Amino acid sequence: MTTHTSHRAAAAPVQRAAQLVGVVFLLVGVLGFIPGITTDYGSMEFASHESGAELLGLFQVSILHNLVHLAYGLVGLALARTAGGAYSYLLVGGAVYLVLWVYGLSVGHDSDANFVPLNTADDWLHFALGIAMIGLALALGRRRPARTTRTGAER
Repeated sequence: MTTHTSHRAAAAPVQRAAQLVGVVFLLVGVLGFIPGITTDYGSMEFASHESGAELLGLFQVSILHNLVHLAYGLVGLALARTAGGAYSYLLVGGAVYLVLWVYGLSVGHDSDANFVPLNTADDWLHFALGIAMIGLALALGRRRPARTTRTGAER
């Protein structure tokens, strides 16, 4: 009888964090398409500041906005397969969210440039997400095991 054992190493903390963030983005993307959880669902546009739909009655969403959340979640889960990928996802993804925060503050909410769309609640959520994702990357990533000498003693 042959026994198969898995040689997969346990996921690093940065990988688990990226998986969690990815799952949350997927959940938010799906919830954005559910009437009731998304208020004024019938006024949702593909991509326009005129989309009146709001996730949880607070965060302005559109079809594009929901699709971006879904894509962000899938990318997070894919990159979470390796510690390096997870670190990059959290660091670069967090930086993208900070850029999106600045963009949201810079364009008028009634401007055609606000095509995602974004409202004040979205802007500040993007700031918090950016800081949190970068913080997770820096706190959990790039950890190296202690180096040992040939005798096994730590340096």
